[in-house]
Amino acid sequence: MSVIEREAANTAFWTGRDHFAPAVLDAIARVPRHAFIPQDSTGAVAFDVAYANHPQPIGQGQTISQPYIVALMTDMLNLTSDARVLEIGTGCGYQCAVLAELVTQVYSIERLAPLAQGAEATLQKLGYTNTTVHVGDGSQGWADHAPYDGILVTACCEGPIPQPLIEHLARAGRMVIPLGPRHGPQMLHLGVKDADGRFSHIPFLMVSFVPLVTTAQT
Repeated sequence: MSVIEREAANTAFWTGRDHFAPAVLDAIARVPRHAFIPQDSTGAVAFDVAYANHPQPIGQGQTISQPYIVALMTDMLNLTSDARVLEIGTGCGYQCAVLAELVTQVYSIERLAPLAQGAEATLQKLGYTNTTVHVGDGSQGWADHAPYDGILVTACCEGPIPQPLIEHLARAGRMVIPLGPRHGPQMLHLGVKDADGRFSHIPFLMVSFVPLVTTAQT
């Protein structure tokens, strides 16, 4: 049993999932995580660091999420191969690549231009042609390509879920987003929009994410 599968079993009481879809685990296995982590002073990336099941710094005060959290958030979206996904917080591009292994198109927004440019370069180098990275305020969503079958937010929102994200989610779509204070307890939430357009969300796991910074806060 892999570390991710063991973590899934250990957290099933909270998440309601004691295992992840084989397609998600296969996607995790295919994406070279080390390619998204900055090199050390020797110009290399230690594999035991890159593939360890915990977050890693990627510069600009941001982190790459641990593989288990990436797998969990991806799995909670219940994605199909024809889905179109919006990711808020591109970071180094790792989560974007995992999503791209599973769906038709991933649109990703990153507030910090150096990270967005680096992620886009890495994704292109690895041959991903179904990802589009945009520099902007993720709390405003990306109306040009809405609606989305899934929305995944990789930074914690302090306060209510931004209304544009709810509006840009397709009917029967799912959203995974961490909510809570910057320096306090944060919970990962699963949001669902029903066939009539009503949106609701529930917490399911305590997490720790960097904050979602909006244009109004900069």
